[in-house]
Formats: sequence, structure tokens, C-alpha cells
Amino acid sequence: MDEAMRQKVTAVARAGMTSAEATGFFRVSLGLFYLAGLMTEEALDFKKIDAAYNRFIYHSLGGGHSITSVLQFMSGEKVLHVLDSERFLTALRAHCPEMPVDSIPFLLSLNLGVAKAISHQDPVGPVADWIARHKAAGPA
Repeated sequence: MDEAMRQKVTAVARAGMTSAEATGFFRVSLGLFYLAGLMTEEALDFKKIDAAYNRFIYHSLGGGHSITSVLQFMSGEKVLHVLDSERFLTALRAHCPEMPVDSIPFLLSLNLGVAKAISHQDPVGPVADWIARHKAAGPA
């Protein structure tokens, strides 16, 4: 996690019109960066990575938030309000060009796959349905 990425996530969050919306934008953009960072052949030190993300989250949102809570938010129904927000998508495109909007369904699938590995339950529900619809629709 570098300063440029922190600034990009903060810029996306500032596109939110309310504190709840800004927090949602922050969580989703940060979660997408986290999940995209997993796409490497290099060995990852999750303790170190998570500590860096948690520090940034704490300084940005305060106590009670963590990378784990961000990823949980991204697997729940409330994430759909962010994903369906044109304001969020516009901000993500403007501030995070290295995070293509077309990659969101894949990254959310990755997140649900990790949840499945932990819970041993197939991911079903609104987020899985959203992913299926967007994968079927193809690139935006």
C-alpha cells in the first residue's frame, strides 16, 4: 500500500454526498485494491499487508473498522448501493484508472470465494446475483 493508492481511495470517498455514502465508497474502493493486490504469483505476507490496511482504515474511519470488516461489507447486500451508484463508478474511473470497472465482478467473486473457503457454504444472495448479472452482461 503506497501513498498514491491511499490518496486515490480518499478521492473516491470524497465523491460521496453523505458520510454513509463516503464510507461505502471508501470501503469498496479500498477493498477492490486489496483484492486486486492478491492477484500475484509472489508470496504474500498477509500479516504485514493487513496491518498496513488496518492502519490506513483506522486513521481514515476510526476504530471498529478493519480490512476484515471491509471485505465483509463487500460480501453483503449493502455493497450493492455503492456498486449501483453512478457517482461511485464515475469517481472510481476518474481516480483509479488502474482499477477497471469491468474487473469488479471478478474481484467480488474472489471475495465470495474466500468466504466460501472459510464457511464451507456456497455464496448465494444479492451479491452473488449481482455478480452473475454483470458477468452475463459482459464488459461495460
